[in-house]
Amino acid sequence: MPMISHCWSIVRKLWFVAVLATAAGIAAPVTAATVLVIGDSLSDAYNMPREAGWAHLLSEKLGEERRVINASISGETTSGGLSRLGGLLEDFEPDVLLIILGGNDGLRALSPRQIEQNLAALIEKGKASGARVGLMQIRMPPNLGPAYVSRFEAIYPRLAEEFGVTLLPFFLDDLFDQPGMMMPDGIHPTIEAQPLMLERLWPALEPLLND
Repeated sequence: MPMISHCWSIVRKLWFVAVLATAAGIAAPVTAATVLVIGDSLSDAYNMPREAGWAHLLSEKLGEERRVINASISGETTSGGLSRLGGLLEDFEPDVLLIILGGNDGLRALSPRQIEQNLAALIEKGKASGARVGLMQIRMPPNLGPAYVSRFEAIYPRLAEEFGVTLLPFFLDDLFDQPGMMMPDGIHPTIEAQPLMLERLWPALEPLLND
């Protein structure tokens, strides 16, 4: 009997400690939010260490409270991203999905209609998973012709309005003409440009992360 009484006393103490911890709000760890980035070479830290890219800088900025999964692949297209997204959503269950695709489609002068359909499907999959979606506006070089560029760039605000998702600004706007910001190919940003890309993106991204 003394042994049983002693054990019961220990159980009661442990239960009391658990109640106090719950009341103090420390009973369970806070689950970190997950941000999934699906993009192309502009987000894949092309020709530089991945740790230098804007997505890794975002991870450092957010700290341990959130994790950033950078699922970007150089050369990725909207159709390629669409084929991968289902598995990524299942694996990582992101709270926020950032879609930064379409540049390679545009550079190949693919059909704007098909690009729009692919982007719409990406958004729909993201929303169906419960993620908050950000769609980045993508710009095209003028040598593709004004008619194509106009049709292409109009896709993004139209989809953002249709699906009620956040339209993120193109993070290379205002950087193209600045010395040292672009690689010799005129397409890919340099290491020096990466912090500025995040800086330009942040005002639109922060509310999406904190909804």
